[in-house]
Amino acid sequence: MHKRILFSASIFHGLNDAAGVIVPLTFPLLYSQQVIISRYAHIGILSNLGLLVTFVFQIVIAQTSERFEFRTILLGSVAGIAATLFLITTASTFLALLGFYGLFRMFASFYHPLGIAWVSRTHPNQSIDKAMGIQGGSGDLGVFIAYLFTGFLLQKTQWTTPLVAWGIVSLVFGAISYGAVRKVSTRSQTFSPPQFGHWLETLKMIRVYVPGIIFEGAGWAITVYYAPSLFNHKFHLPLGRTGLAMALWIGVGTLITYFFGALSRKVGRTTLTLLGCVCSSLALLLLGFAARINGAVLGIFLLGVFLFILYPAFQSFVGNTVPAASQALAFSLVANIQVLSGAVVVFAAGFLADRFGLSSPFLIMGGLGLAVGTFYVVRALRGRAE
Repeated sequence: MHKRILFSASIFHGLNDAAGVIVPLTFPLLYSQQVIISRYAHIGILSNLGLLVTFVFQIVIAQTSERFEFRTILLGSVAGIAATLFLITTASTFLALLGFYGLFRMFASFYHPLGIAWVSRTHPNQSIDKAMGIQGGSGDLGVFIAYLFTGFLLQKTQWTTPLVAWGIVSLVFGAISYGAVRKVSTRSQTFSPPQFGHWLETLKMIRVYVPGIIFEGAGWAITVYYAPSLFNHKFHLPLGRTGLAMALWIGVGTLITYFFGALSRKVGRTTLTLLGCVCSSLALLLLGFAARINGAVLGIFLLGVFLFILYPAFQSFVGNTVPAASQALAFSLVANIQVLSGAVVVFAAGFLADRFGLSSPFLIMGGLGLAVGTFYVVRALRGRAE
């Protein structure tokens, strides 16, 4: 069963995360053409609403998920993602795009609290690093494929083409993901919805990891929503090559997450986490300060190397800290913290970019990351001294 769930969850993760970046990659083109989107603040509003919708529905999913089979929720999520991708292509006004994007984010809210929890449950203790790396790397692989092709499709065709294409891909591979677990039962017969106290108790268990989770969530959101505009508008990189730059970021991240289990065994999860926090912060600062395209490409490459260490690292820490009965709750909290931090940062970043330029969001994120990295370095040094 554990192999089937990991295989299915990996496909689900790839489809989910790829769809999540394909839509924002159309925003720079719409802004350039002044069609639907006319200000960076519009990008901030879209991303903020989408992430807040995700935040709300991840709580709903954690409250109800054990009543349903994993395969049922998977099927509903993938079908909803495909349907809303098609729906977004019909938008002709900003308000219509905002509403359709909110619906899309609702269906894209299922994987992270549910899929990761089931991978964690079926791969406890020593196998968790490898399993988290595989499912995380599969999500990143989906994003890599999306970035690799979407930029060129946008450059050669209409902005709606990548959305229609990925909607079709989602239906095909979603059926494969569903087929792998269609005979696997995950429903709990003794489930009772968690009470508010359970949320607080679980949050207390993982509180030490919260600063890092905030940083990784905000760092992902800033990169997904504003790095394409940075390359396309500040450095005048065509959308095809912008997609390649983003594919470089996620491609390196994919390799890192797939090999995270091996790296963790050799170097240690704590050391990797410290490197991820500090070095990804420096990469964000490099992106913000870069005056030429070569510096920006180096920054996005280094961000791919180090930011993606943090995802499987903190997921593994959480998975080994929280008992199995509370893992759906714990990973819902992790996903919600990531989403909420991203929502706050990207909303403010849109107005900052309009006022101070596209570099400002990356500089602020780099400073935040250095503060988080310092917190964990000091904590690690104190632990070793004790």
